[in-house]
Amino acid sequence: MDFLAPTTWADALAAKAEQPDAVPVAGGTDVMVEINFDHRRPPALLDLTRVPDLQEWATESDGRVRLGAGVTYTRIIDELGDRLPGLAMAARTVGSPQIRNRGTVGGNLGAASPAGDSHPPLLAADAEIEVASVRGVRRIPAAEFYTGVKRNALAADELIAAILIAPASGPQQFCKIGTRNAMVIAVSAFGLALHPQRRAVGTGIGSAAPTPRRALAAEDFLAGEIAAAGLWESRGELPEGLAVEFGRKVRDAAAPIDDVRGTAAYRLHSLSVMARRAATWAWDDYRRAA
Repeated sequence: MDFLAPTTWADALAAKAEQPDAVPVAGGTDVMVEINFDHRRPPALLDLTRVPDLQEWATESDGRVRLGAGVTYTRIIDELGDRLPGLAMAARTVGSPQIRNRGTVGGNLGAASPAGDSHPPLLAADAEIEVASVRGVRRIPAAEFYTGVKRNALAADELIAAILIAPASGPQQFCKIGTRNAMVIAVSAFGLALHPQRRAVGTGIGSAAPTPRRALAAEDFLAGEIAAAGLWESRGELPEGLAVEFGRKVRDAAAPIDDVRGTAAYRLHSLSVMARRAATWAWDDYRRAA
């Protein structure tokens, strides 16, 4: 197995172009587990930890946060919790402190597991994924990035450069169900973001379909009902029946399976409950912010 260790972004892209089968490694929290259990034997590893560009985040001219693919979960919690609260909530549920010190959102996206914790908040926040190769740079909406079970929209010679996310303009929530409270892979997960400035709701479903996905009908339903009742302006109480119906519509957007972590029926039920609770909690935060 070859080991490639570029020290610049240009060198990393050149190495990936020359050896498209090289597997990128940043934190190694997914890749090294697969190698250790002999589930994967790539011809080469492309170590990205020496590339400074990937370790930084900055604010773009349009106000969005440009989160380098190599920024760790710990740094997201410590440095970006106020700007990206949904992603920070999800980051707090990732593994142990040691895993959070190593793991990255870029690695989570590269693995493209349906159970990845960062996917629901990225979807709810309308994030974009910036990918690059020696051929150039392109940006992919998060909703279009996941193409199948553990498959993504990257071309063979492309690497993930950064994630572009607008700072939260309203409350965000992340919920996760697992077999225990910590260091667990999600049985199901749900992310929600309120976007009061454009009177919209964002959602993200995790571990309950072949790919992470949004619940588009549920988003339109909740945003429309809130607008029809004048609640965006009045910040009145969210009717319980509205939250319950929103939960049902989120459930209807999922397509789970039975596996060793949980049944499809349990995943559907838990999504409905989490969506109802997330909507209620987020709306209560919105009312308190008045």
